[in-house]
Amino acid sequence: MVLEFLSGLLTQNKKCTHDHVGLDRDFAYCPDCGALIENQWYIVKCSCCGIKQKAIVKNGKIVPVGNFCHNCGSEEYTVERLETIDFININYAVLVRKETKTEQRRTPITQCWVDTTRRMYEQPRLLPQFQ
Repeated sequence: MVLEFLSGLLTQNKKCTHDHVGLDRDFAYCPDCGALIENQWYIVKCSCCGIKQKAIVKNGKIVPVGNFCHNCGSEEYTVERLETIDFININYAVLVRKETKTEQRRTPITQCWVDTTRRMYEQPRLLPQFQ
């Protein structure tokens, strides 16, 4: 019983990593938490010679695996976002999954229609709301 309580405390503060979201879609809902997730692919290139370098995410930043370019020795790099991933860049790219906010209406809209051909003793009928 004590172990269940302690494990419950430890798992409450964990944030969903969205590991079960498919890689083939730009947007998808996470089956674990239900959030709308956008798959974003990034690639790292050397600022000097433009050679692609393998990328990783370290402390929330996208950085190259090595400390310097193996082609020219430069330590400067640029991070570019890819619109779509292809088989050439898959070995160098890194995936970042970001939660996106769904657009919600600020005030709900309710509509009611009155049929002018109805009889006086009938109650007006409400139509369902469509979005």
